[in-house]
Parts: sequence; C-alpha cells; structure tokens
Amino acid sequence: MLDSRWADARNLLLIRLDNIGDVVLLSAAIRTLRENLPQARLTLLASPAGSQAGTLLPWLDEVMVWRAIWQDLGHLPLDPSREMALVETLRAREFDATIVFTSFSQTPHGAAYACYLAGIPLRLGESKEFGGGLLTTEIRDLPDELYQAERSLRLLEGVGFVVRDRRPRVEIPEGARQRARGLLASRGIGQGKPYLVVHPGASCQARRYPLERFAAVARLLWRRAGWPVVLTGSEREAGELGAIASQSPGVSSISGRTRVEDLAAVLAGARLVVCNDSLPMHLATALGVPSLVTFSGTDREVQWESPYTPTRLLRRGTPCSPCYRMECPYHLECLEIAPEEVVDAAEEMLRSLPLEQENGEEAA
Repeated sequence: MLDSRWADARNLLLIRLDNIGDVVLLSAAIRTLRENLPQARLTLLASPAGSQAGTLLPWLDEVMVWRAIWQDLGHLPLDPSREMALVETLRAREFDATIVFTSFSQTPHGAAYACYLAGIPLRLGESKEFGGGLLTTEIRDLPDELYQAERSLRLLEGVGFVVRDRRPRVEIPEGARQRARGLLASRGIGQGKPYLVVHPGASCQARRYPLERFAAVARLLWRRAGWPVVLTGSEREAGELGAIASQSPGVSSISGRTRVEDLAAVLAGARLVVCNDSLPMHLATALGVPSLVTFSGTDREVQWESPYTPTRLLRRGTPCSPCYRMECPYHLECLEIAPEEVVDAAEEMLRSLPLEQENGEEAA
C-alpha cells in the first residue's frame, strides 16, 4: 500500500543528473508516478545532457537543468554560491517531496542534502552507506546486478507505488516524426522502406568501438543485407561519418542533423540498430527496436542489457572489466572484435526477426 505521505504529495521533484540514456531508462518510473499520482506536478531535475530527453517524456510537467557538483568529473570550479543558488531555487518552488534516482555506484546524499536545506520534507533514495537524516526514507540492499530501469522501479515500490508496466518507453512528438521522414527521404529511403542504423559515437573513449571498424561494419551490412544503412551521430562527428558514407552507395549519413527526439524517430523505423553502449541502445529499448551493441568492459552487461527488447551485446572478456573508466589505459582489448563478427551477429539477429517488425513505432 502506498505510504499516505507519498499519496498526498502534489509537487514532486525527481532528480536524475546523468546522461540522456539514463533519463530514457527512467521513463518507466516517471510513468509509474504519473499513474499513481495523476493530480501531482512532476518536475525533473536533470543535467544539461539528460534534459534533452524531456521532449520524449510527456508524463513530466517540467524539466529543470542543473550541473551538480556531486555529479561533476572535476570540471566545475570551486564556487559554493552555485550550490546555494540551487538550494534557493528549490526552496522557492515549494516541493513537498523529492525522489533521488541513482545508479548502483552513486550516493543520493549530495542531492538529498540540497533538498533538506531547501526544506523539502519528504526525501526518498537508495543508499549503501549511512546518511543520517538526509533521506526520510532510505531503501537499502538493492542488488548491484539490477537492470538500471528496474532499480528505479524498486525504489518506488519501496514506499508502495504500484508498477503496472516495467518497460522503459518514450513518446515521439509528431514534429520529430515529420523531420525524420524528411531526412530519410533525402537519403532515398521512402516511407515504410526497411533500413538499418549504425551509430558509432559514445559519451567517452572507453566505450567507443573504433570508427574505422564501424565504417567496415556499415559497408558490409549494405553488401550482405542489401538494405540502406543510415549513420547517425553528433554534429562534431558529421565530417567523419559523411566521409564514411561517401565510400559506399548504400550508406548515408544524417550525423549532426538530429535532435534527440528526431534521432528517436529515425531509430523507431529501423529494422536493427548497431551501436556502442550509448543513447541509441536505450532508445532502441524504449522503442522496441532490436539492437546489437559493441559493449566495452566499462560496465556490467546485466545492468544495461534490456530484458524487454531483442538485444545482443558483443565484447571480449578482460581481467580489468568492469573498470568504470572514461578513458581506457590500455588498447580497448574488450572491443577487439572484427567487423565481420559484428555483421555476422547482425545477420543472425535479422534472420530471427519477423518480416514485419512489431515495434509499434514508425519513423516514416
């Protein structure tokens, strides 16, 4: 049964200060809160990167953006007034409850302390270490091996919220669908036509399968599958991906041409997404699109591999895994995978899929 204090909450602050993919995986928890508290106002406090997923989460009323010192990798200067400004901003909003969502390796106590100083009376989080009274409800003993979306749901169930649908989901705005159709049409891919997506980027070097191998994967996919291959990526990657596309008639690039919601719309119509451990992996899960992931040794597969959508992770076992590093100090031996092996796995996945992919989404 839902704790009466939470049942009465009407102005909730949800905190997840990680990357875009982490916010996408939070979608099941956000949807659960909306279903349990239909009259409440839900505000997400997200990082500048994570906030970009807000357009795909219609259950939210608002997204606030903040770069928090307790999530910083050493780039923010010493400036306590910045955190005091956050406290005053939260105080002025008069939230009556906050939920701090974290991964297994993160502490909720930095965020909880800011919320305590802001006078937010209810504070929920999961923790392995003692935090005194910073959290009014502290959930303990969640297994490290939990899928990350599941971890957020277990936190909510700890105070009695009822979860009806555990799968991450996103909703694509119609404008994004139209832009995706236009982008694909400009690359010769008409509405309803099959295509594959290859996304070579990732948030850090330690998770990136080498670009020259991704180039070989894209060319081989076109030759073997006979379907167009669409390269996606950031504006910073547009030049390199454009050069790769120019080397094969069946490969095209829309790198730098998509916002997060546009990328989701492009992925929604794909037969298969080939990517690193990065945003497209999690969007594919939320869209029901199969994905093949070159998954480095930075993390444990079980925490990120979707139990809801056909997903296959490729990596070499190494003694240093999981390392949780942004930069590999060695030679990315965990991603020492031949392009032919990646394409063999892709073909195997494609053969196992129904002729009409039942993902419930369509870009074109």
